[in-house]
Amino acid sequence: MATSRTDPLTLEVVQLIGSVVARYYEEYEHAAAEHSLTGAQARLLGLLSLEPMAMRKIAQKLKCEPSNVTGIVDRLEARGLVERRPDPADRRVKLAAATATGLTTAALLRDSLDFAREPLAELSDAERRALRDMLQRMLGSGNGPDGG
Repeated sequence: MATSRTDPLTLEVVQLIGSVVARYYEEYEHAAAEHSLTGAQARLLGLLSLEPMAMRKIAQKLKCEPSNVTGIVDRLEARGLVERRPDPADRRVKLAAATATGLTTAALLRDSLDFAREPLAELSDAERRALRDMLQRMLGSGNGPDGG
């Protein structure tokens, strides 16, 4: 049975998702500021803490222009949090990678994001798995927020 986009339950769910996103970004901006970073710098550093990436891939994941990524990487590099290195698969391509200090900072940022962790702790493992699975389904992926 198809659900109307304007039924009260759908509207309530959309509003709640919006509230969750707003609170997440508010806390993320606050956590970033504690480390003298902008939210964009913190998000990029968090992404690079997972794996080194080419600028184009970073721009795709952050949904922004590659020129913006270059500026953010420049600022993080000046602080010793990120470095550029050749891609082993194609030495013409430069990868941005978190330094040891950058990895530590990214971990501190993740650890300071309590807003979602505390309410999620009140859910059972089965409830958290169900929520994860529903969010993945909404995003059209089976392996996480980036679809892979």
